[in-house]
Amino acid sequence: MEIIAIANQKGGVAKTTTAVNLASALALIGKKRVLLIDLDAQGNATTSLGLDKNELDYTVADVLLDDVPLVKTIVASQHLDVVGANRDLAGIDVSLADVANAPLLLKNALKNAKLDYDYVIMDCAPSLSMLTVNALVATDGVIIPMQCEYFALEGIADLIDTIEKLTQINPKLYIRGVVRTMYDGRSTLAQDVSAELANYFGEKLYKTVIPRSIRLAEAPSFGKSIFEYEKSSKGAIAYHQLMNEVLGQP
Repeated sequence: MEIIAIANQKGGVAKTTTAVNLASALALIGKKRVLLIDLDAQGNATTSLGLDKNELDYTVADVLLDDVPLVKTIVASQHLDVVGANRDLAGIDVSLADVANAPLLLKNALKNAKLDYDYVIMDCAPSLSMLTVNALVATDGVIIPMQCEYFALEGIADLIDTIEKLTQINPKLYIRGVVRTMYDGRSTLAQDVSAELANYFGEKLYKTVIPRSIRLAEAPSFGKSIFEYEKSSKGAIAYHQLMNEVLGQP
C-alpha cells in the first residue's frame, strides 16, 4: 500500500482537484483500490466525491481527537473509499497542542487499521499545520501541486524545510513529484515560471501539465470527478497522464 500526500501550504493551487482526480484515475482507470483521506476542515475533497460532509457519522477529526478506529470512519463513494472531513477539524492544532505524540496520530491510526488498499491519497490543508505534519509523517511520498504564476516558488522553501526536518520522524519521507496546475500555455509568464520550476526541481517535475479548465472547476459542484463529469476533457486527459506517471514511479 502506497501512501501519498498532496501538499502545498499555498492555497488555490489545485491540491484538492489533484487529490480527487488522481485518486479517481487510479480507481477508475488504473483499477486500483483507493482510499482518499480529507485533511482539510473545508471538506472540499469530501463534497467533490458526492458526500454530504455535514451528515457523516465520523470524520478524520474523530480519529485524531477521540481515538475512533480509522475503519469506522471510511465511507464509500462512487468508485473509491473516503475518510471525510468537515468543520470538526477546525482548531485541531489547539486541541493537539499538549498531546505528546501528536505528529504520529495519523500514522498510528493507519498502521492499526491494517487497510487493504493499493493507494491512500491524502488531501492536505493549505498550511503547515499539525494536520499537514500528520500527513507528512504518515506518507511515503509527497506530490506538490504548483501553479505557474509569479508567487509559485514563494513559500516552497518552507515546505521543503518542513519535509527535511520531518525526515527525523519519518525517514522514508521524500518529494515524489511536483505537478504544474492551472496552466495557461498562452501566458509568457506561465512559460517562464514553468521553466523555472524545471530548473529548480529537475527530474522531480512531472512531465504532465494540468491545464486551466472550466470542466475541472465545474465537476466538484456535481459531486463528480472529472472522469465522470467530462471524461473527454483536457483535464481528464491530463490527470490520466499524471496517473500513468505516478504508476510508473519506482
